[in-house]
Amino acid sequence: MLPGQNIGDTMYFRFDRKMFNNIYENRRVLLTGDTGFKGSWLRYWLIRLRADVRGYSLLPEEYPNHFEMLGYTRKKNEDIRDLENLQKVFKKVKPEIVFHLAAQPLVLRSYQDPAGTFATNVQGTVNLLECCRKTPSVKAVVVVSSDKCYENREDGFSFRESDPMGGYDPYSASKGCTELVVSSYRRSFFAEKGPLLASARAGNVIGGGDWAPNRLVPDLMKAAAEKRIVKLRSPDAIRPWQHVLEPLSGYLMLGQLLFEGRNDLAQAWNFGPSGNYQTVGETAVALQKHWNAIQFEADPPKDAPHEAQNLFLDCTKANFLLKWKSVWDFETTIEKTAVWYKNFYTSNCAHTNLNLGQYWNDAKEKGLPWLI
Repeated sequence: MLPGQNIGDTMYFRFDRKMFNNIYENRRVLLTGDTGFKGSWLRYWLIRLRADVRGYSLLPEEYPNHFEMLGYTRKKNEDIRDLENLQKVFKKVKPEIVFHLAAQPLVLRSYQDPAGTFATNVQGTVNLLECCRKTPSVKAVVVVSSDKCYENREDGFSFRESDPMGGYDPYSASKGCTELVVSSYRRSFFAEKGPLLASARAGNVIGGGDWAPNRLVPDLMKAAAEKRIVKLRSPDAIRPWQHVLEPLSGYLMLGQLLFEGRNDLAQAWNFGPSGNYQTVGETAVALQKHWNAIQFEADPPKDAPHEAQNLFLDCTKANFLLKWKSVWDFETTIEKTAVWYKNFYTSNCAHTNLNLGQYWNDAKEKGLPWLI
């Protein structure tokens, strides 16, 4: 049994090691934020690629949580704001590839703790890049940002990587600042000597294993298990929904290509869905079709803090230059997500490995380049 195998999985896939040109096998990879939703999925995938993964993150906040569900443990908090400790880890691990996912990821929490949000998301990124700058073994760095980093004028246009950074709420502004930090380090320090540095901006990521508060899918799933009705605070808001595995395939592609020396790819990238732009209400209805225990009603609070109404991502650059494509459409994404939670709550069975295997098979059928 490999580390991280789901005991409850009904099907165990043995993956082709030639994914991502076999670049990750036995490679030293430092992954910050690996106890989080996306981070735990990325850790699982990296381990399946036979990478030598060292995580760096805080202890999981929620219970249950996907990190521990996969059989991983963390004995102590490792804060991205703690530069001294981070430097010690870099010195010991001597990573070759770095994925930076550690962040304060919640919009509403950023209103409650703006200082902590900026310290984690901005200064934490500075700390990370300082360590990369001073560690000769590091060849490739992927900093994960957010689609909310853009100055959102609510004009209905899709954001391109060249659009201005901005952000109304502290979380969004912190991600805009993160992108500016990445750009500055790339041009000031990494342009001539390396490492190669890219940033990745994903859409609204869903899938099994997310239990963060004030997010649509976790709120609906927890309420379904407890036979409660969820009140949707922004039923008409439009988001670029995508399964968690979609942007992760993009991150892994970037890590591979940067490590192989593609300095022309050391830039910012959008990884979003192909047309999965549904409202919050429509997404809730779609999830309900796969688990009828889900119950909700529209009830926007009058005094709610500001959140963007519409978000659209233009992923043309990744589509053409990286040959990166989405694998699952909206309906498939919804089905995989709802069924994952339904199986977890009704059968104590979490199909992370099954989902990854299905995603791999579907990507192979589409002939996507990261499978060679």
